[in-house]
Amino acid sequence: MIFWAFSFIWYKAANVNLSPITIVFLRLLFSVVFLSAFLVITKDLTKIKKKDRKLFVMLAVFEPFLYFIGESFGLTYVSATVCSVLISTIPVFATIGAWILFREKLKIINYAGIILSFIGVLVFLLNKNGELTYNLKGLILLFFAVFSAVGYNLTLSRLVDSYNPVFIVNIQNIIGTILFLPLFLIFDFGAFIHSTLKFEMFLPVIKLAVFASSGAFVLFAYSVKRIGIIKANAFTNCIPIFTALFSFLLLGEKLTIQNMTGMAIVITGLFLSQINGRKKVIDEALILTGKTA
Repeated sequence: MIFWAFSFIWYKAANVNLSPITIVFLRLLFSVVFLSAFLVITKDLTKIKKKDRKLFVMLAVFEPFLYFIGESFGLTYVSATVCSVLISTIPVFATIGAWILFREKLKIINYAGIILSFIGVLVFLLNKNGELTYNLKGLILLFFAVFSAVGYNLTLSRLVDSYNPVFIVNIQNIIGTILFLPLFLIFDFGAFIHSTLKFEMFLPVIKLAVFASSGAFVLFAYSVKRIGIIKANAFTNCIPIFTALFSFLLLGEKLTIQNMTGMAIVITGLFLSQINGRKKVIDEALILTGKTA
């Protein structure tokens, strides 16, 4: 969870010298190298079944492609703390999506949690006059990322029973790298090769690739095996807290009492929305929900 919380801060650091598309492309590329090496060493490579190929393509289109477009560009307009709070609502929207598609029944406390989370987001984002205090374009892009992640989860629910989570992440990152390559070549490659490249510029991207896109997923998958999906997934609600704390300490971002109150309401709502509200198959669909920036 700490790795995923730091990912928003590392992105902000990378964005000083690199554009969003370049950051995402390089991050995915580095992650593929790291995860592929991990899978080769652990001898955990799997052959994709023919019937699942379309699902893997859909998975990668939702996330990382559409998700990272929304999140990366959104982060250029809002703070890391705001981004982490909005992204933390993904499990709530995924719950709604599961109910619509799978007609899964929820408990009253789950619905109360969903409503409470929305109230928390409003408390976090509105000023004393009831006006939106953050860049509207940034918020729209971030909610685009949230809904992309929901599509990712609903697709993922059809794959988690057949494939290792680390293998799934690696395949989606491979396809994601291919999808981002044309964008990188068209929009960023010229400026990238003509810029003064220094190792310091790539350090935040390497951290994103190794710790957030790769290492965190490996650690999370291991945790799921040890303590179960429900307990492991509950820890993801700590990400906004860690991000706000690290942003305050490292980036100097302001953290007001209103921010902390809104964040506490969001996290409380998230916990309530997850209490015994899913069948096992949907729980597994949320293992890899939108944890990274």
